[in-house]
Amino acid sequence: MIKPDHVTTTTCPYCGVGCTLQLHVKDDFIYKVTSPFDSPVNHGNLCVKGRFGYDFVYHPKRVTKPMIRKTKQEAGKRTQAFDLSEWREVTWDEALDYVADNLVRIYQRDGSDAMAVYCCAKATNEDNYLLQKMYRALFRTNNIDHCTRLCHAGSVVALQQAVGSSAMSNTASQVIQNDVFIVTGSNTTENHPIISLQMKDAVEKHGAKMIVVDPRRIELVDFAEMWLPLKPGTNVPVFSAMAHVIVKENLVNHEFIANRTEGFQEFIESLEKFTPEYAEEISGVPAEDIRKAARLYAKAKNAAIYWGMGISQLSHGTASALALIHLAFLTGHIGRDGTGLNPLRGQNNVQGASDMGAMPFHYPGYMRVDDPTNRAKWEKTWNIAEGGLSLKLGLTTTEILTHAHEGGIRALYIMGENPMMSEPNLNETRKHMSQLEFLVAQDIFINESGAFADVFLPATPFAEKDGTFSNTDRRVQRVRAAHPPRGQSRPDWQIICDLARRIESRLGVASAFWDYSNPEQILREMASVNEDYAGITYERIDKIGLIYPVPHMEHHGTPTLFTESFPRGRGKFHPLDYVPVMEEADDEFPFILTTGRVLEHWHGGTMTRNSSLNEAYPEARVEIHPADAEIHGIRNGGPVMVQSRRGMVILRATVTEKTSVGVVFIPFHFAEAAANLLTNDALDPQAKIPEFKACAVQVFPARDGDLPNPEAVVERGRY
Repeated sequence: MIKPDHVTTTTCPYCGVGCTLQLHVKDDFIYKVTSPFDSPVNHGNLCVKGRFGYDFVYHPKRVTKPMIRKTKQEAGKRTQAFDLSEWREVTWDEALDYVADNLVRIYQRDGSDAMAVYCCAKATNEDNYLLQKMYRALFRTNNIDHCTRLCHAGSVVALQQAVGSSAMSNTASQVIQNDVFIVTGSNTTENHPIISLQMKDAVEKHGAKMIVVDPRRIELVDFAEMWLPLKPGTNVPVFSAMAHVIVKENLVNHEFIANRTEGFQEFIESLEKFTPEYAEEISGVPAEDIRKAARLYAKAKNAAIYWGMGISQLSHGTASALALIHLAFLTGHIGRDGTGLNPLRGQNNVQGASDMGAMPFHYPGYMRVDDPTNRAKWEKTWNIAEGGLSLKLGLTTTEILTHAHEGGIRALYIMGENPMMSEPNLNETRKHMSQLEFLVAQDIFINESGAFADVFLPATPFAEKDGTFSNTDRRVQRVRAAHPPRGQSRPDWQIICDLARRIESRLGVASAFWDYSNPEQILREMASVNEDYAGITYERIDKIGLIYPVPHMEHHGTPTLFTESFPRGRGKFHPLDYVPVMEEADDEFPFILTTGRVLEHWHGGTMTRNSSLNEAYPEARVEIHPADAEIHGIRNGGPVMVQSRRGMVILRATVTEKTSVGVVFIPFHFAEAAANLLTNDALDPQAKIPEFKACAVQVFPARDGDLPNPEAVVERGRY
C-alpha cells in the first residue's frame, strides 16, 4: 500500500454539488481520491468523475508554457491551430506584454465596446472576481459573461423577476424533509449523482413521493410515484395546467398568497385556457396524470421543486421557470425547510462566478451595473474616479460572438470556457470566431476555442491552486493546492494580476490595486461590498464551508431563504402564454433532438476527454427509441447520420426506451460529433439563452467508414 506524503482536502472541480475530496499525494502526484464521511455535502460518497476524473492534470497534452502563434492571424481569416508546431514557446513577460499591448491598442483605438471577456464557471471565485474587475475597471466595459448564459439564464431571470434572488432557496440535502418533490428537466443521476442518491434516500428511507417530469425515462423514474413524459418544450402548458387544477380545486394557500405575493388575480385569469386537456393535447401527458400530480404537490406538508436545463435551455426558458415558481407561490411551498425552488447548477462554480459579477448586467452581489449607487460603491472600492465605471449594460455570451465584426467586438479574452463546443449552431460560431482581431486563451489545454487564439496563457487546474468555489447550495468551500503547478503554469488570479498591472502602466491610470499576496485578500475585497459574503473568511470555511448569505462574522449561514420575505418584497405572479419551440418536427425533419450530459463526461470535454474517463465512454452516441429505429432501419450500435437545418454529425446509435418516440438525445461532450452543430441559436428574448433542448432533425443509417476518428478530428480541428 502506498503511503502518501500528504492528503489535501479540497472541493471537486466538476458539477455543482461541490463534493469534498481528499487528494492523496505521493511525489507531487495524486494517486488516489477519497472523501470524508463527515462531509455535509456528500457524506463520503463520490461519483465516477470525482473519484477517478483527476488524471487530466497529468495528461501529456496539457500546455504548461506560455505560447504565441507563429503566424499572425487576420480578422476574417482566423483558423484553428491544435498542432503545437504552429506555436512558439515564450516567457511569461513576452506573453503578457504581447497581450497587454494588443488589448490596450484595440481599446484606445475602438473604445470599451470593442472589448469582451468570458469568465469561467470552472475557475475560483477569486479568479472570476479579478477578471471582471479588470475589464470593468481598466476597459470600462460590461461585456462580461460566462456559461451561466448557456445553462440556467432562464431560471436566473425568472427568479429575479418573481422573488428578487436567483439562487437555490434551500439545500439539496433538505430533500429528505420533503413529503413530495418534483424533479424536472434534470437527469439528476448523471448530472448531479450525489444529489440523486439523496433523492433516492428520500423515497426509500423517508417515504417521500417523487414526481419526474421529463421527456426521457431517466433512472429516477424507477423511484418515482409518477412520471410525466412531456414533449420537449411543453413545460409551460404542463405546469400551468397543474396550477389550473390547484386553483380550480381550491388547493391554494390563501394566507401565503395574501400576505406574501402580488399579481394573483391577473394570474388566475390567464390560467383559464390551461386546462389539463389543453395541456395533454400539446404535451402528450394525460390530463388525469396532470391532475394527480397537482394534487400530490399541493396537498403535501412540505414539497419542493428541483430542476435542470430542460427547463431553462429553451427560447421560452424564463416562462418555463416562472411556471414552476407559480406552483410554489400558490401552495406556499417556499420559505421553510424541506420546500423551495431549487435550480440545480451544472458546473462546479457557476453559482460563484455569478455571485462574483461575471455577468453583463451585475456587479458582484447581483448589483445592477446601470444603477449609479452601485457604480459608486465599486468605484470607491477599486479606486476609480467618480463616474468612471460604465452604466451601459453589456453583451451576453450569446451576443458577444455575434457582435464580432468591424465596429463591434474586436478583442476577446477567454478564461477556461469553450464556445466552440458550448455555443449553439457551431458553424455560425466558427464564422464569428474567425472575425475577431485578437483572441487570448487562458486554460490548461488547447481546446476547440483556444486553437483560434493568438496567445495561450497556461493556467493551473483545481489541484494546483487555492481559492473558493460556491456550490449549488450556496455553500462557499475551500479549494487547496495539492502540489506545485506543472511546468510554468500559474494560477489564474496571479496571471490576471500580472496582466492588469501591465495594462494599467500602458493606460497611465491610477492603480485599482492588483498586489494581492493570497486569494483570501481577493475574497475579502469582494466581501467588503457584497453583503452575502461579508461574514466569510478562509478560517470560518476551513472545514465545512458556509452557506450564504453570511452577513457578518458571527452569522452561521442561511440554508433556507425567504422565511419571512422575498428580496423584492412580495413574490410576483406573471401571467404566461404557451409559445411553441422555435423549430418543431415536420415531414423533412421528423425528430426532436434534445441534448445533455452523460455520467462519465462533463461540459465541453476539455477535462474528462483528457482523462481515463474517456475510456469508459469513448465515443458519441445518439439515443433513439426502438419504434423509431425499426421504421428508419437503424440498428443498435450502428452508424447513423443526424442532420438539422444547420449541420450534420455521424455517430453510433443506442436503441433504447430511455428516450421517447419522436425524440432523440445526443450528449454535447464530443467534438467529433458535436451536438451543437445541430442545435438552434434561437434565443429566449429575456434571458438570451439558446434553445439547446429542442430542434428538428432527421436520422439516417450511415456506414462504418463514415464514422470520424476522434483523435484525428481533434488534432486537425475539424468538425
